[in-house]
Amino acid sequence: MNTPASSLLLVDDDATFCAVLARALSKRGFTVHTAHDVASALEYAELNPPEYAVVDLKMPGETGLRLIAGLHQIDPHTRIVMLTGYASIATAIEAIKLGATHYLAKPAEVDEIVAALHKDDGNADIVTDIRPPSVERLEWEHIQRVLNEHGGNISATARALNMHRRTLQRKLFKNPVKE
Repeated sequence: MNTPASSLLLVDDDATFCAVLARALSKRGFTVHTAHDVASALEYAELNPPEYAVVDLKMPGETGLRLIAGLHQIDPHTRIVMLTGYASIATAIEAIKLGATHYLAKPAEVDEIVAALHKDDGNADIVTDIRPPSVERLEWEHIQRVLNEHGGNISATARALNMHRRTLQRKLFKNPVKE
């Protein structure tokens, strides 16, 4: 007896990345629907609540954090993985608080994403890094936390950080500082 494939909503503003990941997830047994922004993803999820979702953090308009909250409100049982190239402690904490099951930094292997979708528990035996983060990494984390506190509003964040808006935008468009 065939079981129906699990539904998965894949949301990322990079259409090529979406197509490649959707194909790989389909090969692993998911029925994948893609969206490239928060509004279209929520519109789809209202009509077809997915069992699983893989959500990018940074997209035009609203962020993936808003999408996580919306998906969780539609169906609290949806298993959501946030996948981002701009990983930070602040966004990881917020994603989990808002209902994400797991949080992964790009690049991530497809099997790692699938494992995260099915993972129920944390790992108390994970190797922890006892080296303190660099000053640059601490700055990145602080900016991400303040940006999150101001709902992604760059002007308000710049004022709170006592920084020129364009300077903040330049810092935000850079990739996160490696630890």
